[in-house]
Parts: sequence; C-alpha cells; structure tokens
Amino acid sequence: MTYAVKEAFLTLQGEGVQSGCRAVFLRFAGCNLWSGREADRASAQCNFCDTDFVGTDGPGGGKFTTADELAAHVAALWGDSDERRLVVITGGEPMLQLDSALVDALHAAGFRVAAETNGTLAAVPGLDWLCVSPKAGSEVVQRSGDELKLVWPQPGIDPVELEQWEFRHFLVQPMDCDDGRAAVEAAIGLAMERPRWRLSLQAHKVVGLP
Repeated sequence: MTYAVKEAFLTLQGEGVQSGCRAVFLRFAGCNLWSGREADRASAQCNFCDTDFVGTDGPGGGKFTTADELAAHVAALWGDSDERRLVVITGGEPMLQLDSALVDALHAAGFRVAAETNGTLAAVPGLDWLCVSPKAGSEVVQRSGDELKLVWPQPGIDPVELEQWEFRHFLVQPMDCDDGRAAVEAAIGLAMERPRWRLSLQAHKVVGLP
C-alpha cells in the first residue's frame, strides 16, 4: 500500500485531552466527507473544515510505499529522544489509509499511536488513543473510543444523544468560523448546561503553532 501524506511535523498537540503534549503530527491526504476543493464546500457533508488535506506537498509530506518507510519518517521527525513518543494521525480522514501494518510499525518504533477520525469508518485495531469528531448528516459507525470531540454549534447533532456513546471524555470545541465569539459562547453554554462536556480550545492557534 502507498500512503499519501499531506504533511508531517513535530509540534505540540493543540486539542483535546492530550493538549500540550509533544507529538509528531501526521496528516493523511483525502477525506470521505469533502473533496477539499472550495468549489465543493457548500455541498459537502462537512463544510466547515479548516484544514488543507489535498495533495502531498505540505511540510514533511509525500508518498510512502511501505509502513516501515513511513514509520521511519515519523521517527526522524521526533528526533533522538525515546521518551513518551507520540504520533497523532489525522486528515482529512485517516481511516481511509491507516492500517494495522502502519500501527505495528509505529509501535515498533516506540510510538504511542493516536488518531482523530470523523467516525464514519471503523477504527483500525491497536490504537492507543482514539478521538472521534462526528459531523452532522454523516453516519457514524465508530461510537466508542477515548474522546469524543464535538465541534459546536452544528445543527443536526444532538449532544444528549451523543452522551449515550462509549467514550471516556466528552469535549465541546468552538467551531472555527466567521462568528467565532458566538461559537465560543455556544460551546461554553453547552458545557455549563450539560456537565459531562468539557470545553476544549484550539491551543495551537492561540500560541501560533501549526
């Protein structure tokens, strides 16, 4: 299998329960809810995405022909330290490409493997951390994991219904949109109204990290 990677770089995880942790960020190209083309945004199932996942031309991106080759690339980005190695795999939609061979290769390189998915495809086995971020109008089949991250507000999603899913952490994150203040207030409102939800902010954007 050839893995198409949009970008890969060393940074601090900016979202969720593991926010602030040193991590290699591995972004796969491609998504099943939006083509990534602005011309298709209005009709896409996920039309608020703030990420460029088209092509393989980003920093550290490219095409990798084997799992071992990609795992070695991730290890080189991490550097010499063997302490608490973490790779965060995202997209686009990572489950279009992420497979057991890559998870095993990353584990062999000493990494804990985290992934963030829209949940429309079943997660590959063996992950150390799974974040599901559901999108309104999509059919979510992956209803269990470590954290559920709800980008808010999203008409068509009922947070009360999501609370029945099997996750250890329920996070509400303000949508990155034109009316950002209103989105923050809506997310705060949800966390205040429904105590199971915790407010999660995109810390990397606050401090200027990619």
